[in-house]
Amino acid sequence: MVFSSLDFLFVFLPLALTAYYLVPVRFRRLCLLLFSLAFYIYGAWDKPFQIVLLLASSVVNWGVGLLLQKTSHRKAVLVSGLLYNFGWLFVFKYADFLFSSVQAGFDKWWPAAGVTLPQLDWILPLAISFYTFQVASYIIDVYRRTIPAESSFFKFSSYLCMFPQLISGPLVSYRKLSEQLERPRLSLSRIDNGIKDFTIGMGLKVLLANQIGGLWNDIDGIGFDSISTPLAWMGMIAFSLQLYFDFYGYSLMAIGLGKMLGFRLPDNFRHPYMSLSMTEFWRRWHITLGSWFREYLYIPLGGNRCSKWRNIFNLLIVWLATGFWHGASWNFLLWGLVIFCFITLEKYAIKPTLERFPVLGHTYMFFLIPLTFLIFAISDISQLGIYLERLFPFLPGGPINISPGDYLAHAEQYGWLLAIGLVFSTAWPRRIYNRIKNNLLGTLLLLAVFWLSVYCLYMGLNDPFMYFRF
Repeated sequence: MVFSSLDFLFVFLPLALTAYYLVPVRFRRLCLLLFSLAFYIYGAWDKPFQIVLLLASSVVNWGVGLLLQKTSHRKAVLVSGLLYNFGWLFVFKYADFLFSSVQAGFDKWWPAAGVTLPQLDWILPLAISFYTFQVASYIIDVYRRTIPAESSFFKFSSYLCMFPQLISGPLVSYRKLSEQLERPRLSLSRIDNGIKDFTIGMGLKVLLANQIGGLWNDIDGIGFDSISTPLAWMGMIAFSLQLYFDFYGYSLMAIGLGKMLGFRLPDNFRHPYMSLSMTEFWRRWHITLGSWFREYLYIPLGGNRCSKWRNIFNLLIVWLATGFWHGASWNFLLWGLVIFCFITLEKYAIKPTLERFPVLGHTYMFFLIPLTFLIFAISDISQLGIYLERLFPFLPGGPINISPGDYLAHAEQYGWLLAIGLVFSTAWPRRIYNRIKNNLLGTLLLLAVFWLSVYCLYMGLNDPFMYFRF
């Protein structure tokens, strides 16, 4: 079940909110936990081990937190807890990548050895990347004595399993939700704002991301070696906009659901396409993931309070880890490496110039954002090379006259969507909406967005959220 589904909108959510509002206050946390588990079980019904794994994560990490508060062997307990959490993540997400990479090395450099490594082919458990990072932050914070261990198992499980942010975030540390779990702040104004945020997020996902994404799907179906340079550029821009509105839409829906339940979840996006540098972009994009890596990896490594070369090394580790977090594939490591190179270049050379001349900064980012996300989109490195040849036909081996004119039909079909996407990637639509959201015009606009989205869902014009795969 996903937020942008008719089952969620017209069955699960009405039942969950009705029960949550009607039960006595002291039972609301239990109600939230039960509906959160029902939400997860619905999505993993045919994979019971995933359900067991989530429940085990709740039990084990709750116990690790209590043990950290009582034992004198705190570091050993912390390491054991982290090994448990990241061990499962490694087995499901990275083991096959490691085995296949080693196998390829043997096949190429030492075929006579006859080594055959296994492939597990296990399905990645729903939400494991996100809830692993959340419980890791919890036990690290308890170890640091930033927060006390939570004595209530049901309260801790409500934090870990909370359905608005369980599947794809935002990542929320326990210290930011603990007090809210104790006393959720429900009010009519919060519920109203939550419904509005949820509706806007659904519109971004269903009406923009899904429709713009059709262009990338078309190009993928045609084959990268058969498209012209103009169509290649259109497709690359379309993918970057689809990814943005897909994940931004999900995050807004999650934040809106949180408000309906009395919780304040953190913002995950702050108009990243308005950035003047890649450094600024990654402070505005997937903010909670960036905050996690900064607090639990970058700063412990030494952050920027060290020598220049040590700082560069720290940035390299963080961005390779960020790339690898997104997926077990060489293209994600390459993507992290490319981001690292640009951020390092900006930090030690060009960032002041980009900020001093905004036109230059915006132009730089207009090309760099889709180019870096192209590496993110194409897992096959050889296919990535073909696509780059189509983008830059002047490169060696890059043909110029592949399918001339193929972009015209796609421009007619998708050009207006790309234009709308570019406008909505700026801050202007939100500023205009903030002026009208509390009057009749704003209400009518949201009603139109909601029912048009429902119509698209009814007609089957929906795709899974892209970040579910991570």
